[in-house]
Amino acid sequence: MAHTTLVEGECSSSTSLSSQQEIEDDRMIAVVLSEEYAQLDGAVGRRLASLSSIPHVPRINTYIPDLNDATLDHHRLLQRLNAHGLYEVKVSGDGNCQFRALSDQMFRSPEYHKHVRKEIVKQLKDFRTLYEGYVPMQYKRYYKKMAKAGEWGDHVTLQAAADKFGAKICLLTSFRDTCFVEIIPRNQTPQKEFWLSFWSEVHYNSLYELRDMQVRYKPKKKHWLF
Repeated sequence: MAHTTLVEGECSSSTSLSSQQEIEDDRMIAVVLSEEYAQLDGAVGRRLASLSSIPHVPRINTYIPDLNDATLDHHRLLQRLNAHGLYEVKVSGDGNCQFRALSDQMFRSPEYHKHVRKEIVKQLKDFRTLYEGYVPMQYKRYYKKMAKAGEWGDHVTLQAAADKFGAKICLLTSFRDTCFVEIIPRNQTPQKEFWLSFWSEVHYNSLYELRDMQVRYKPKKKHWLF
């Protein structure tokens, strides 16, 4: 029995150290990448400054369009992108697209979507009163579900992202009645802007001015990241 207890203690200690190292790695990723790649030049914002936005209401996904509606919506979005000289960096449609698109805006790479999701879920957990009223299910079940890879982000996670990262999130959308939605961080002045395209309730991509894509750069590899 004593031997069993000792082994369990060692496993627990090892797990704790592993978790702590993972936390420290995440912090290092966030700090280093943010310093190098999080500065936006505001070009997309200037190009779309004349567009009128609608107030953002956080909500979970309740409707997925059928094939016909989705096709029409996508055509509408492509027309708007072309009209405003904008370019989508297409991210994988694996259920993580919202987090991948945000990662691309923050770090110039969609590959840090797990870190982005983790930070957004932490925001949901730590500030429950800000978001619970928009979730028509048991709240703990909601954020645990949202913590799983492949779970689609929604308008609640967008608000949590804006709040967590101190960013105004701007969506060029396929909605019929409006093409532009702004998500403003609560109780703080936004320090940056993230621009996403939103094929409504289907997919998110990262958005840039077309001419900027000719000089798009990739993150430098860090030996401790790979």
